[in-house]
Parts: sequence; structure tokens; C-alpha cells
Amino acid sequence: MRRFFCGCGNTLFFGSVRCLSCRREVGYDPVSQALHPLPEAPSLKRCGNGVQHGVCNWLLDSTSKERLCVACRMNQIVPDLSRDRNKLLWSRMESAKRRLIYSLLGLGIPLPNKAESPVDGLAFEIMSTILNPSVSTGHLNGIITVNLEEADDTYRQINRQMFGERSRTLLGHFRHESGHYLWARFISKLPSQDPQRLAFRETFGQDWRDYGIALSDYYRLGPPPDWSQRFISSYSASHPWEDWAETWSHYLQMVDGLETCSAMGIQTQHLNLPLVTLPVHAGFLSTHLKSSLQEDEAFLAMVQRWICVSTVLNEVADSFGEAHLYPFVISVPIAQKLRLVHYFAGLWGRGGR
Repeated sequence: MRRFFCGCGNTLFFGSVRCLSCRREVGYDPVSQALHPLPEAPSLKRCGNGVQHGVCNWLLDSTSKERLCVACRMNQIVPDLSRDRNKLLWSRMESAKRRLIYSLLGLGIPLPNKAESPVDGLAFEIMSTILNPSVSTGHLNGIITVNLEEADDTYRQINRQMFGERSRTLLGHFRHESGHYLWARFISKLPSQDPQRLAFRETFGQDWRDYGIALSDYYRLGPPPDWSQRFISSYSASHPWEDWAETWSHYLQMVDGLETCSAMGIQTQHLNLPLVTLPVHAGFLSTHLKSSLQEDEAFLAMVQRWICVSTVLNEVADSFGEAHLYPFVISVPIAQKLRLVHYFAGLWGRGGR
């Protein structure tokens, strides 16, 4: 995340609606990727969900006939807002969702909504299991469904422990499901002999495996004993689709984390820590795709910076007596998966094929 400042010099944050120093109202404009003081920005107006419900600080063109910002227009279903608890949890959901959209737009990936593109558009359904016990977090045909109850910290941590997960966050849910959405939008449509499809299968495995059977086997038998050497999470071992989604989510975490650290002035050369050295082949792209040594080395340097920064984050967490912020290990096979994710992110950010 970038760093934002008010005209008065005070620090602002991505979710800020008002400067705490000069008291001016502010909002985030996804077009200019900046926070603007509303009195000085008559060309912009606040999203209707911010005006009516206080859950969004994004802006849109004041001449637009639309009432909602680009992020809120992607909502197809929202919770029953007559319940105060639902409104609180929905606000947390929207905050995580906007950070996902910020990251995807920052990569240059076009994000049409369903009204703009019924086939490739992205939509969200935020639903509660209290009213509909059959609701589960997932993705289908461009629609990401997230269980509202996951915004309850206690509920989410119970699930984390039950599933034996190292980490479980709202933002992680949105990032993971966006991986499924992008796989379906871009990769699944490729012919079986397309170099990109072959690269995916070489790196992540055979995506034609029966998904239902694979998940059933995973929940019945658990992951393989050596899963941590080959997968970023145990759930990644269940099926190539889940391996992709988990790795994509992790890539977004790295990109966002490095951007935040850079904006805050945290640089690896200032940390006085030995730089973790992965072997050169950890940064190689699939044999089915072309890349330069310079591109491979640039990616590997990014991963190594992230490993160094995450060590500091864990030490800071230790100093607070909290669990590690980054309870993961990037092995060579995981780095190679991240390399392919990095390739696709760059490709889609340039408009795809």
C-alpha cells in the first residue's frame, strides 16, 4: 500500500474519511490512486455506500449517473443491513475487498463488473450462514461469495484452528478467490497445448483431475507428509486449482507488503540482516515460456527482499507477544510457482493475450 498525505501535511490512510489534523473530509479516487480532500475536489463525489452506510471511502466522477464507486458496483448481494451486527461485519468485508481491488488494479488487470461484461466480469456476494446455512466462501462464473461470519474474529479463528491453517484472514479469502476468478477468466480458456497452459500444468500439476474427488481425499487423508517443501499451505496440496489460488494469494501478499514497506521507508539494505539466498534456478520460468535472465533475476531479488522483510515482521510480532505475521517458508518449488504467477500477473496487466 502506498503512503498518503493530507494537504496540511498529516498522514492519511487508505481507509481514511477525514484528516484527523485539519478535519477535512477525504476520499480515495481509484483513477488517480490518491486520497483527495473533498472540498477541493468538486469533480469527485463520495460513493453512495459511504454516504448512506459509512462503509466506503471511495470516490467517483461527480458527473456520473452511477451512485456507487467501481468497487461497490461489483456487489450483487449484501447482508441485511437492518441488523447492526451485519453492518459492522459488512464494513470489515468491504475494507478487505477494496484492498484486493486496489492490488489488482495496481497490477494493471482490467476489472469489469458483470453489467459491463456478463462473461468476464467480477461480482461479489456477501452472505451470512445464519440466514442461509448452505453458504460457503468460493468462486463460480466470476462471482466471489464470502461468508459474512468470517468477518467475526472469533468465528474465523475457530475455523483456522479447525482446519489447521497457519493464517486465515478476510483479505486472504478475497485474494484466494480472486485467484480462482482469474484462472477461470484467463487460463481455463487456453487450448490444452497452449504454452501457457502447458506451463501451468508443468508447475502446478494436472488441472483436469476431478476436483470433488481431490478435495474429498484431502479432507479424508490430509496433505502429504512433505507438503511444506512443495506447497505454500497444506490446502494447496488438495488440487492444482487450490495450489494456484493459494500461491496467487501469497503473491498479492508479497506485492502489497513490499509496497507498504517501501512506502514506509523500510528497505532491505537498511535492515542489517543477511539476505536469504535462493539458488538461481528458483527464479526460472517454465520451459514452455520465454523469459530473460534479467527478468528471472529481478523476480528472485523480489522474493529475497520479501523473505528478509518478513523476518523483521516476525521479530516485531515477537516483541508484542503475538503470533508471527508471516508463518510461511518459501522453498525452491514454491518460488518457481510464484515465478509463474508473477509472469501471468505481468501478462494480464498488459491486457492479456
